Amino acid sequence: MSQPPYGDPFDLPEDDLFGPHNLPYGVFSTAAPADLPERRVGVRFGDHVLDAGAAAAALGSPHATLLARPTLNPLLAAGRTAWSQIRADLTTWLTTPANRPLLTPFLHPLPTVTLHLPFEVADYVDFYSSEHHARNAGAVFRPDAADPLPPNWKHLPIGYHGRAGTVVVSGTDVVRPSGQRKAPGDPAPVFGPSVRLDIEAEVGFVVGVPSQRGRPVGLSSFRDHVFGLCLLNDWSARDIQAWEYVPLGPFLGKSFTTSVSAWVTPLEALEAARLRAPERTHPLLPYLDDTSTDPQGYDLRISVELNGHTISEPPFSTMYWTAAQQLAHLTVNGATLRTGDLYASGTVSGPSPAERGSLLELTWNGRDPLELPDGKRAFLEDGDVVTLRAWAPGAGGTRVGLGEVTGRVVAAAG
Repeated sequence: MSQPPYGDPFDLPEDDLFGPHNLPYGVFSTAAPADLPERRVGVRFGDHVLDAGAAAAALGSPHATLLARPTLNPLLAAGRTAWSQIRADLTTWLTTPANRPLLTPFLHPLPTVTLHLPFEVADYVDFYSSEHHARNAGAVFRPDAADPLPPNWKHLPIGYHGRAGTVVVSGTDVVRPSGQRKAPGDPAPVFGPSVRLDIEAEVGFVVGVPSQRGRPVGLSSFRDHVFGLCLLNDWSARDIQAWEYVPLGPFLGKSFTTSVSAWVTPLEALEAARLRAPERTHPLLPYLDDTSTDPQGYDLRISVELNGHTISEPPFSTMYWTAAQQLAHLTVNGATLRTGDLYASGTVSGPSPAERGSLLELTWNGRDPLELPDGKRAFLEDGDVVTLRAWAPGAGGTRVGLGEVTGRVVAAAG
């Protein structure tokens, strides 16, 4: 169980984004002895990963069995009381100096582990909740419309059902999709690899506790069901999307790959980042009206990098619809939640050009290519690497890091 000389795992800078105030969960494996499980629950602590199940067993925790699993789903299903108890225990273990000799063998340097998709995705839903993004996208796709927003946009969170089976962990290559596309002036559609491959900087929310069929989940129950959040990149083939999306919406232009962080940040770690959503301009129906609830928005600072160059910094604080409203709308018809459900915020964009969360907006559908040190980009080229990062304000002036999401574009199959 000896560790390579990567330094003292407890020697963290005061401003470390992954200190004891954060403690996000993931699933990892190591080139470990054969008697250890291949995959197990890990908790990020600085630049190390704590084997949560092994640590819990060594400390006699009643939650050891729950943490000694190859996926986060049992922990997600355990509920809010267990989430709080386990988080409190982890914080105590990692901040008590007397525990350091016992815990050190269970702290693995990040470069020595393999990170996996942290939970089994049950269902996947993607929303469209940034007014700035919706206006920009509407102006691009419907340039002749009197209003770029659909008439229902400020009355309900618009969304669509995605494909859970193509959600992948950060670091997984993104194969350029092929499909039908047809430019407005073309006489007929053609088939081939997408030539307008894009990204969408988003935040994903991970459901823990399921709900009963026929019983909507109200705004006040959001924290009873949602365990935490993660960064998410909704890769999008804009040329395929533009041809297929009328009248039913996104399908093959979105379903080929969705990348998520290897780390899920518990909502409890983000209490200091909670804020009210921007002022709404239309009255809301009671099930969406959050004027009398606690603040349900989040102040998350996102950055988008293309081949190592920052191209945008979208602010999540500007989102018109909150995750609690999205969940309420998702279930208002009686649809059930399942452990491992993932729902995404939709592209995060702010009011300024430097805050747009997609190339569709940043280049205005390719009209104004980005000038980068390694060349111009209207849309993604094979070999391009996109990375999303984010942090949120924490208690006492700390910053809470969200795990990054990285993907490299590779050529279309076949």
